[in-house]
Amino acid sequence: MKVGCCRSVLLYWSYASMPRNNTQLLRPGQMFEVIFSIYRLQFHRHGGAKQKNVQHRYVFCSHSLYLSLFRSVFGRKFFQGGQFKNKDIRLDAKVVIITGANAGIGKEAAIECAKRGARVYMGCRDPGRMEKARQEILDKSGSQNVFGLELDLASFESIRSFVKTFLSMERRLHVLINNAGVMACPKAYTKEGFEMHFGTNHLGHFLLTNLLLDVLKRTAPSRIVTVASLGHKWGRINKDDINSEKEYREWDAYMQSKLCNILFSRHLAKRLQGSGVTTYAIHPGAINTELMRHLNPCIRTMAKPVFWVFFKTPKSGAQTTLYCAMEPTIATQTGLYYSDCKLKDPEPHAQDDAMAEWLWNLSERLTGLR
Repeated sequence: MKVGCCRSVLLYWSYASMPRNNTQLLRPGQMFEVIFSIYRLQFHRHGGAKQKNVQHRYVFCSHSLYLSLFRSVFGRKFFQGGQFKNKDIRLDAKVVIITGANAGIGKEAAIECAKRGARVYMGCRDPGRMEKARQEILDKSGSQNVFGLELDLASFESIRSFVKTFLSMERRLHVLINNAGVMACPKAYTKEGFEMHFGTNHLGHFLLTNLLLDVLKRTAPSRIVTVASLGHKWGRINKDDINSEKEYREWDAYMQSKLCNILFSRHLAKRLQGSGVTTYAIHPGAINTELMRHLNPCIRTMAKPVFWVFFKTPKSGAQTTLYCAMEPTIATQTGLYYSDCKLKDPEPHAQDDAMAEWLWNLSERLTGLR
């Protein structure tokens, strides 16, 4: 039984790191196979007879127990990733915007920035959830300088309204954290008719960032941190169907949007040379957050123990965001990609400057900036 559990864990680990030749990271069926391989109920035989159901349940529970013990002993060291250890940096009187700060790594980043003295502005779609999260951030940070502004990245009108309201309240902006996003959601469109991943994860943050560039330049040195993903590795820009109108696959759409995030940050750095505004794209790691809400309910239920064992907590997942937002040793680095609080090389197709320029020009047209 122990051997079977270890074999399942190794299978999952090797599968997760396996290179893909196609554009899908995990199809629902493949994900089910991975999860099922970890928790498969093996029909052991004793004297040629199948075990009874209670023995099957024992195998299932034993696997869960072994995985839990594995996480307890090794999880902190091997699965929680790099940590931003510089506790001395203060953000007193500095202004920070964090999109999607009502949950997950966005909320954890907001708590930490508020603890360090920043004036934190939460940009969130749901006012009720935003206010509930804001109260939690206030309680945990001990700060009174946390503010919530409604922001729906799937609506250009909402984005422009957010920027207008923010600029009426602040004359400076030191850090913009483009954190909000959707993952593997059912086919849907933004208010302007763009596929939800492309429209929210990329175009929404593209427009928001551009509308805030003037205040970021006035406040320089300032930083723009965009949360991308390792998923860019399997992402491809489909020039002929970037809006997924001909064919929609949720994971393809998600990974395309994450590739867009890195190309956007890379090209933005070139356009901001000499301005004092630096840009960073980051992979936060595999994190157990609300982004998983769109997974098939059956898969999500089966995956919960796996997420708990192998995935980072939101607090651990926020570390690279905080590192790029504050670390003084990277203040002059720009347009690069980070993971586990370290500089990493993205995939070659995420360093394609011609594609980055094409995407930028297209995004300007689609958002009405040109």
